[in-house]
Order: sequence, then C-alpha cells, then structure tokens
Amino acid sequence: MTETKFIADVMVGKLARWLRVLGFDVAYSNQYDDDEIIRRANNEHRIILTRDTGLAARKLNRCLLIESGNYKEQLQQVVGSLRLKDFNVFSRCLECNAVLEDIDKEAAFEKVPPYVYLTHERFARCPSCERIYWHGTHAEEMLKELRLRDGFY
Repeated sequence: MTETKFIADVMVGKLARWLRVLGFDVAYSNQYDDDEIIRRANNEHRIILTRDTGLAARKLNRCLLIESGNYKEQLQQVVGSLRLKDFNVFSRCLECNAVLEDIDKEAAFEKVPPYVYLTHERFARCPSCERIYWHGTHAEEMLKELRLRDGFY
C-alpha cells in the first residue's frame, strides 16, 4: 500500500498543519500558485486539498474540494472522505514536513530550555530545519483536540 500524500493550497494552511500532526506528508507553502500545485501533485502523486472551486474544476487526477472554512471540519472531511487511519502522530515537522529523527537527550542539551531538558527524556529533531521537538504540554493539548474529534487517534 502506498503512502497517502497531499499538497495544500494557501486556503487550507491550518488543515495542512493538522494533517502533519497526524503524520501525513503534506506539501504546503503560501507561495505555491495553482500551476505549481498541479505540477507537484502529478509529479509526486499527491492529492490536492483546496477550497478554490476554480482549481478543483480543472482536469485533475486527484483533488479534494474542501467544503468548510473551519479547520476541524476540514480535518473531519479529509479523514472521513479518504478513510484515513494508521496515524503516526507527531512524526513530522509541523513547519517543513520532514520526518523527525529521534535524538539522544545530550544532543538536545543546548537547544532546549533548561527546564525542558531536566523534565523530559525523549527528543526529536527535524533534519531539514533543525527544530527540536519534545512531548510537552502543547503536545498534550493537541492530542486532546484530536481525541475530541471522532476518535482520530
């Protein structure tokens, strides 16, 4: 089975971020124009996510017209329409989409606040943008948000 990959237009940026939280590969930039989105979708076998009826009306292989302006409803539409499951929560960089790599605690020493270093054992790093991630209170709030919506995870 192949991995489900997406490309999102500027109208669904928050949706792109939440799909990344769930572990999906979502190409997104607010700089992509319609032609770039279509080219990348075709070349990289991605599903286009858009609220732009003009873009969705073009002869596209795989496109999902997002109905709502609310990101929670958008997420429900994508997960439900495509019957997505097998989430790999917090496995991708929320900023640049790269797959995160586990790092040992010592490698995070000078890159996280002292309190975070002292109170956490596990850290991950984005190999692309170098951001460091840990499972803190913000992650807990995101997980609560996901649990509220149809038991996504």
